[in-house]
Amino acid sequence: MALPEITAYRLHSQLDCLSMLLEGAARGALEHRPVPDKWSAKENLAHLARYQGVFLERISLILAQDRPAISSYKAENDPEWTAWSALSSEEVLQRLHTTRRQIIERAEKLSDAQLARTGVHSRFGELTLLQWLEFFLLHEAHHLLAVLQRVHER
Repeated sequence: MALPEITAYRLHSQLDCLSMLLEGAARGALEHRPVPDKWSAKENLAHLARYQGVFLERISLILAQDRPAISSYKAENDPEWTAWSALSSEEVLQRLHTTRRQIIERAEKLSDAQLARTGVHSRFGELTLLQWLEFFLLHEAHHLLAVLQRVHER
């Protein structure tokens, strides 16, 4: 089970949509919270950037331990979240792209045996590392949609 071409492609390209999502956004739109109890576009991007680091840690955990238990990530419970959410938009985007390159490098080196290793998610049960990669990409896509919504909400 080598890293499927479509998974590798999405790891490489999914963030390429950011310039289009942010195009035409009004000044301050990234930081604006049109819905008080929802994250701003920048906060969604900061969450993605922070979660990439968490995901790298999860890859290491799955590779080092037999079927490790992995709880759901909640930014509100992350002691680093406050610092990440306070970063400038430019810094968030820079970190997002830097950490993405690290994930790609790590994922492309995984052997079939490593991709088949599992971690047990607190909500979704036992997932192979390949399924964790897909889960990561779907989670990211959800937040990219939120970025588009926040930037263009009135």
